[in-house]
Amino acid sequence: MTRPIVDDERAARLILAANVGDPARIGAQVERDGAVAVLDRLRRQPGPFQAPLRAANIEQVQADADRCAARIVVVGDRQWPSQLNDLGRAAPLALWVIGAGDLRLLALRSIAVVGARAATAYGLSVAEMFAAGLVQAGWTVVSGGAYGIDGSAHRGTLIAGGTTVCVLAGGVDVAYPRGHQALLARIADEGLLISQSPPGTAPQRHRFLTRNHMIAALTRATVVVEAALRSGTTATANAAFALNRPVLAVPGPIHSAASAGCHVLVRERGAMLATRVEDVLELVSPMGLGPEPVGAPTLPLDELPPTQARVLDAFPTRRAVDLETLCAQVGLGAGQVLSALGGLQARDLVISHPQGWQLRH
Repeated sequence: MTRPIVDDERAARLILAANVGDPARIGAQVERDGAVAVLDRLRRQPGPFQAPLRAANIEQVQADADRCAARIVVVGDRQWPSQLNDLGRAAPLALWVIGAGDLRLLALRSIAVVGARAATAYGLSVAEMFAAGLVQAGWTVVSGGAYGIDGSAHRGTLIAGGTTVCVLAGGVDVAYPRGHQALLARIADEGLLISQSPPGTAPQRHRFLTRNHMIAALTRATVVVEAALRSGTTATANAAFALNRPVLAVPGPIHSAASAGCHVLVRERGAMLATRVEDVLELVSPMGLGPEPVGAPTLPLDELPPTQARVLDAFPTRRAVDLETLCAQVGLGAGQVLSALGGLQARDLVISHPQGWQLRH
């Protein structure tokens, strides 16, 4: 039975998004003629979409979303991230979203942290470190929920108390990979799960590619932590290049296959080298590094008064030092050293210790 004619652009988009799949198949038509006209045409035109679109209705689309506590966002809605429009005819027709956060606002200050599934211990630790640093600077971390680097980026964000967005290749109610079921549930509680596929959709090969493109378009920059020479991660980086988004790559050991793709991105594609979180922030923050990380010194070290800088330089890295030793190393009297220590303590750079003084790490 053919459903009644749909005359609402938003409803037509939802029905098309829930039944057509890859938006690139009809994106040019929707861009040219509008969703209402395309839906009407496909319902009358023999082809693979005719039967499902004739049977489809907006009530069922909404009921499927309600069943998994998802909301649906389309172009024109308040939460639609307008940067996705840069994908042109490949832009999603709709997004299914689980989580309490505002997608548009979170995406405005977001960085993608992506990488290899078969990650090394080095890569996993770097991904967590970068994610935590971005959180401290007030950024949202976006990734794809996969094993390896993606999972570490999400975990590092959550551990640091930040917000992470997971872009899925299947429906928002489909836990994939299964081993990340608990992680995805936590992201749904504390961040956002999003997908351009309707609930119940199983991940398929082509959907991972469209997911990667969406990650690149959604974020201000893409950080690649580890990547093989040919991988989905390099596809995300290539999509970011095509969209004129900054791409940064973390270097690894020269003999590591897991870092070979990163080295090629730097050498041949013009990716920026990223060895610290500040490298990312310098690219995306209009006024430099943006907010200071929580707990950081209030002044750069090179702005310390000369005596304080001299005393600070004399501290051993990992152990405490007594006043007498400090005086001998810097060649100053006890009164001057104590005065400098008071200033350093006020700036939270050193702490008192039973054996004297120690650097605050």
